[in-house]
Amino acid sequence: MKQLAISLMCVALATTAFGALNTGTVERVTGWKGSWNEKEGVFKVSQPRTDVKVMVDGWAMPPFMGLTSWAAFTEGKGAPAMVMGDLVLFQDEVNPVMSVLLENGLAVTALHNHFFYDEPKVYFMHIGGEGSAEKLATGVRQAFDRVKEIRAALPQPPAKFSG
Repeated sequence: MKQLAISLMCVALATTAFGALNTGTVERVTGWKGSWNEKEGVFKVSQPRTDVKVMVDGWAMPPFMGLTSWAAFTEGKGAPAMVMGDLVLFQDEVNPVMSVLLENGLAVTALHNHFFYDEPKVYFMHIGGEGSAEKLATGVRQAFDRVKEIRAALPQPPAKFSG
């Protein structure tokens, strides 16, 4: 019985919940470690893009200076959770990632660039959605699984359309 109590306590600690938001589920599903901002009531996971070297006006840009994708989860109003994020993508990733997000019930709220003279071209896709934390985190995870598939097939983003 004592062993069962210890096991249950470990499970409770591993699936920390703040309000109705289960941050352990978000981390488990996305595969990313996150941090809780108590003041804002937001749990944020992030991942820098280190797989492709980005040059801005001939300068190698370190990923921490603006090449980090993130998703912020909070307790929802009309659903258990809400997510908002900004995904760092290359040109050949935009359409496939957008499709994955839409198929998973997430919205794409903006697509834009931050830099001039960047090579390869970098785009920022803003996302949002409401639902269960697990469903939202699954959409984020599947988007990045798609990015990994694309980069595994073609490590460097192409500079022009194929064909």
